[in-house]
Formats: sequence, structure tokens, C-alpha cells
Amino acid sequence: MSYPISLSGKVALVVGGAGGIGAATSRMLAEAGARIVVTHLDRPDFATAAAGVIAELPGSGHAAFPADVADTASLVRLRDSIIERHGGLDILINAAGFTKPVPHADLDALDDVLIDQMFAVNWRGQFATIRTMAPLLKASGDGLVVSISSIAAFTGVGSSIAYCAAKAGIDVMTKALARVMAPEVRVLAVAPGVVDTGFVPGRGAGFNDKVAASTPLHRIGSADDIAAAITACATLLGYSTGHTIQVDGGRAL
Repeated sequence: MSYPISLSGKVALVVGGAGGIGAATSRMLAEAGARIVVTHLDRPDFATAAAGVIAELPGSGHAAFPADVADTASLVRLRDSIIERHGGLDILINAAGFTKPVPHADLDALDDVLIDQMFAVNWRGQFATIRTMAPLLKASGDGLVVSISSIAAFTGVGSSIAYCAAKAGIDVMTKALARVMAPEVRVLAVAPGVVDTGFVPGRGAGFNDKVAASTPLHRIGSADDIAAAITACATLLGYSTGHTIQVDGGRAL
């Protein structure tokens, strides 16, 4: 696939790049010419998955490093590795995430431990990654941050109330950081609807078929749909910042 604006010479960090959306995004950004850095949790299975993603990317100079968005010290080590290997960073994609389905009416099931874990990974971790990489992105002079939000942020319908709240926080963070990081860095978010990945435990074909039938475009999203929107932020939407872009097939209508 060719892109109207090349990312040749750009370095893109895809946090959570071994997941469905992260892997698709890594591929598309590489196709546009970027050198990709993928992160993974420091476990053999995640390292193997990340290595598999890197091996399939077009181009050269790609790398995978361990990092945990809930552990800022690991993000600092990641930043040092990026500087050592590439000398800088131009694009940050926040694609790491975690959820656990909890019925909204079951208030007791959403306990303090789970709430804290949801926010540590889905909000605090995204902010910590941006905070850690901000000096490199600003030094680029044409930096970009794209975080994964969700239509749950404004519909209030999602895997749990805490997940909805964390994603609403991503949207607010995107607006606030777009103001303070401009003009050197643009900050955007992409909000999927239901996507055909294994991100939400327990969702199967029956759930997907039901959602597809009630979605105006009569299908659920693919990882490529979301990756295409993220790639557009990097290649086409150069005058956009502070916005959340819905990619949901009309699900939220």
C-alpha cells in the first residue's frame, strides 16, 4: 500500500505493538516508511509475539523492547534504548490496554483493586508514556501522539464502568496535552467501537454477530480499520490536534 505522505526517516513507537491493533498499526506505519519500535511485557510469550510482529514488517531498522506502562522506570529504560538505537522519536502510538468485563449493575464486583488496575494501565500508563517520551517528541519538531480511546468514553457502554471512565480520561487528556505540547507535537486519539480482536475476554462470534446487526455499516471493526485511522493521523491529518476520531461503523449513532 502507498501513502500520499511518506514517513521515511520517522521513528514510531507502538506501545502494545504485539496486540491486534498494535500489530496492524506497526505494519501500516512501516509500509508508509517509518522505522518501528514495538513494546511488550517482559515475559517470554509476549517477547515472542513482539518478535513475530517485527519479523513481518517491511523495511529495516525495526526493534522490540520490554516495557510496562504501569512502571515508569521501565518507560525510562525504553526511552534510553530508543535514543541509543535511533537517536530520537517522532511518533508515539499508545495502544497498550487492559480490561475485564464487569456488569455495570454489579457495583460490588468493581472493587478497588480492579479500579486501580484499570486506571493504572488505561490512563495513568498512557500519560506516563507521553510524559516520558515528550522530550524526544518535542525535539522532533513534528511529533505526534495517538492514543486509543473508545466510544465507551461518551456512550457509557463498555466492558465496565471503570473502563468507560478511563477512556473518557483519554479524551480529556488528549485535549489538554494538545494545548500544552503544541506546536512541536500534535496529540490525537482514535475511538473504536467493537473490534474483532481478543481484547475483551469472553466475547465470541455470537456477541460480534449481534453487534454487527445493530451497527449501521452491518459489521464490527477490524484491527486494520483502527490502524488505518491511526496511520491517517500520521500521514494525512497534519493540521489536526486535540481531537478524538471515531472509527465505529456508526455504532454510536
